[in-house]
Amino acid sequence: MKIDITKLDHREVNEKLRESGDCTLTGALGQRFIGAGMSGKSVTIEGTPGNALGAYLNGAEIVVNGNAQDAVGDTMNAGRIVVHGNIGDAAGYAMRGGRIYVQGNAGYRAGIHMKAYKEKVPVMVIGGSCGSFLGEYQAGGVIVVLGLGDKKGKIVGNFPCTGMHGGKMYLRTDAKDITFPWQVTAKPADEQDLAAIREYVGEYCELFGGDAAEVMDSPFTVVTPDSRNPYKQLYVAN
Repeated sequence: MKIDITKLDHREVNEKLRESGDCTLTGALGQRFIGAGMSGKSVTIEGTPGNALGAYLNGAEIVVNGNAQDAVGDTMNAGRIVVHGNIGDAAGYAMRGGRIYVQGNAGYRAGIHMKAYKEKVPVMVIGGSCGSFLGEYQAGGVIVVLGLGDKKGKIVGNFPCTGMHGGKMYLRTDAKDITFPWQVTAKPADEQDLAAIREYVGEYCELFGGDAAEVMDSPFTVVTPDSRNPYKQLYVAN
């Protein structure tokens, strides 16, 4: 089923989604909150959805054939978001479950406040590069940045992992040109580390094309926090 949303605002779009089953939305042009809280269906979007795509997503799948704006998967709980393009800032903000796959690049603050709880372990895989403050205040989950494509600089911007106190980050680089904050440890990934992300890299290649073995045949750096209290140094009594 196809639904033309060219002249619809975000409330009307989500009303149409609630009334329909699996569908394709055409003519997306900046409508915010598409698929907010959605579960139990699959939606394909043609065009460019606006901020907070899939906010509070609770088990549905959203596929975007194009770029997406800021806050993709904001506070997402379960499900999958697949973007065949680039995304804006703050992707996966406070994400607590599900998976986000981005073929291209992400803006600033991807994975900010990402968290995990019991069996819920959110995963975000960025195929290209990310802007500054990647994984800021990350408290759980997994972030993978592959640095694929025509990159002219570092695969992450400045100040990655600032305030990180949980979860893991995997960067497909030796990270010699990246400065990390004092409260994290960055080390070359060993075979156990690589085994932990092979599934995600394989899924990325199934979605967007590519050879997973070739992607994995590269240096990776794994980043983990040293402390669960990144603010300890701010207080007199510790």
